[in-house]
Amino acid sequence: MLHTKLSDIEAREVVPGFRAKFVHSDHMTIAYWEADAGAEVPEHNHPHEQVVNLMEGNLDLFVDGALLELGPGSVVVLPPNVQHSAKAKTDCRIADVFFPVREDYR
Repeated sequence: MLHTKLSDIEAREVVPGFRAKFVHSDHMTIAYWEADAGAEVPEHNHPHEQVVNLMEGNLDLFVDGALLELGPGSVVVLPPNVQHSAKAKTDCRIADVFFPVREDYR
């Protein structure tokens, strides 16, 4: 069991302008992101299922070349190995859930 506060977890900048605090269970990773307006995540894919939860701001999410314009409350389920990228149109807060655990984020 893990019991902590997000304020006690150090944020890590994964790409310029995208900082996350990571929480790992035995089977999944949750990334609590803060993104600066204009920051971009380059196109990539990974073997993890990902659920994107946009809590604040506006985010352009590109999935297999298709544009999804996300606003607060938007949820997107991405299957494993799908190409995707993102651009923060405004400052954003995002919670991503990954299954299985993102070992590269430990």
